[in-house]
Amino acid sequence: MAQNLDIKSSDIETLVRFASDNKIDLTVIGPEGPLASGIVDAFQLKGLRVFGPNKAAAQIEASKVFAKNLMHKYEIPCAKSVDFSSYEEASKYLKSQQMPLVIKADGLAAGKGVTVAETREQALQALSDIMDARLYGDAGNSVVIEEKMTGREVSTFSFADAYTSVPMVSACDHKAVYDGNKGPNTGGMGCYSPPFFLTPELSTEVTDRIMNPTIQAMIRENKPYQGVLYGGLMITDQGPKVMEFNARFGDPETQVILPRLKSDLLEIMLAVTDNTLKNINMEWSDDACVGIVMASGGYPGNFKKGFPITGLNDIDKDIMVFHAGTKLDSSGSIVTDGGRVLTIVASGKNLAEAREKAYNNISQINFEGCHYRRDIALFE
Repeated sequence: MAQNLDIKSSDIETLVRFASDNKIDLTVIGPEGPLASGIVDAFQLKGLRVFGPNKAAAQIEASKVFAKNLMHKYEIPCAKSVDFSSYEEASKYLKSQQMPLVIKADGLAAGKGVTVAETREQALQALSDIMDARLYGDAGNSVVIEEKMTGREVSTFSFADAYTSVPMVSACDHKAVYDGNKGPNTGGMGCYSPPFFLTPELSTEVTDRIMNPTIQAMIRENKPYQGVLYGGLMITDQGPKVMEFNARFGDPETQVILPRLKSDLLEIMLAVTDNTLKNINMEWSDDACVGIVMASGGYPGNFKKGFPITGLNDIDKDIMVFHAGTKLDSSGSIVTDGGRVLTIVASGKNLAEAREKAYNNISQINFEGCHYRRDIALFE
């Protein structure tokens, strides 16, 4: 039986004390913020077993400048880029460049610090928002400016200990809030696995040219990586290239990947913490998985909370419902409490079957203002 605790993820000292006092055998870190703040280091200092990269290794997500410099140094395929810590120098550079370009805040910005600028005006406005207006706080101390890549996006994952990395199955997510990939980007409006376009040959190339070399590069930099490495990639005409790395499982990607895992997840996580991953034989289901996010009205902008959620008991037994932005109100009813509220996940022998099952069931659930995309895992 799971138990929710009223401890903020930023309160590392209290989390460590709780795990120690209650003799917690393994703590799994989900959010990027605590990883970047050194929660793994704090747990390890107390002799507590914890799954996730330490503060030094988590820089691969926490600092885009660090990640880009690492990739350039070790010739890991990625977009051409430059970085700046001066607003004036970055602005001068932009005025001399051809568009389009991608402007990225260096630090963590809850998935919102990236702008694909088609015009110079858009690029300069994005730069001003990051470095002058400081919309993302200290995440905007530096900025990365890179070429815009074209192709298909894919999310790839590997488990890694200090010596070994083992690839997982891949997924694709839908970032834009509206159908047809329209509207602002979100934390993810839906996801599917496996990607229909990722051939076995491409998967091997991703592992051999990107994921494994990155893990080895971190070892050479004396920042051995333990946990999940998530590569957000673009499949370009020149082959797979890295857009960004995350130091954790992605959301909602995890919700369509782990249902396909036939091996014991706990056994894998313990092997990662013990640096014995090489002894693990991972098995995956051939089934497809589709997840659809139900979001609050107004998301990813302003939205209201506290609306009752109905229909959760009316879905099929083989459908999974992952709660993200929910809570229990004073009467014990489940109400909305976030932007992305629920993810409805279905499995099937192929993507079409999984998609049909997910949409047949999502229509049973409702809350005031809810919206979701109707084109998740729908291909042209």
